[in-house]
Amino acid sequence: MTLRVRILAYDGVEALDFAGPFEVFTTASRVSQRMNPGAPAPFEVASVALGANEPVQARAGLRLLADHDLAANPMADLLVVPGGVVDAPMASPATLRWIADCAAGAQLVASVCTGVFLLAKSGVAVREAVTTHWEDIADLREQFPLLDVRENERWVDSGRIVSSAGISAGIDMSLYLVERLAGHPLAERTARQMDYAWISSSSSSKSPSA
Repeated sequence: MTLRVRILAYDGVEALDFAGPFEVFTTASRVSQRMNPGAPAPFEVASVALGANEPVQARAGLRLLADHDLAANPMADLLVVPGGVVDAPMASPATLRWIADCAAGAQLVASVCTGVFLLAKSGVAVREAVTTHWEDIADLREQFPLLDVRENERWVDSGRIVSSAGISAGIDMSLYLVERLAGHPLAERTARQMDYAWISSSSSSKSPSA
C-alpha cells in the first residue's frame, strides 16, 4: 500500500523544514523499490499550498510551486506541517481549516519546528506531548498552555501526532516515521543513501508500530 504524504508549503516556510521531509520520503520510496523490485512505492509525496498557481516564497527567498491547491482539498495518509515564519498561515482561516480537515482523515500528522503552532492553532494538537525549536519553547507554552511541551528532544511521538525540534531534527523525525511506517531496514538504508548521520532515538509516548 502506498501512503500519501502531503507537505504544506506557505510564504515564510523554512526551506529545509519542507525539503528535509520531502527528501526523506522520496528517497525512501526510491530505495524501497531497489530493495523490492516490482513492489509498490511505500510513499507518494506531494506539496500543498494556498494558491498553488503562484510560487511560495520560503523564508530565505527560495521559491517553489506546489503540486496541489488547498481548495482542491487533497487528502493525506501522512500530513507534514513544516515550520518557519508562521504568521501568514496562522492568520489564514483557509489554511487552518484545511490542516484540520486533512488531519482528521490522516493516519499520522507530523510537524517540524514551529509547524506545531499551526497544529495547535487549527485545533489538531490540544493536549498532546509535543516539541518545537528550542527558541520557541516558551512561546508555545504561553500561547497553548494545555499542550505538554517537551524540550531537549529531537522529536516527540504522542501517537497520531509526531513533532520535531528545528530544521535538521525534522529529517531525524522523518526517518523515524519511515521506520514506524515501513520498517527499520528501509529507514536505515534511506539514511545511508542520503549520507545522513541519523539520530534514531528520541522521546516517545507510545511504541512504534508498522
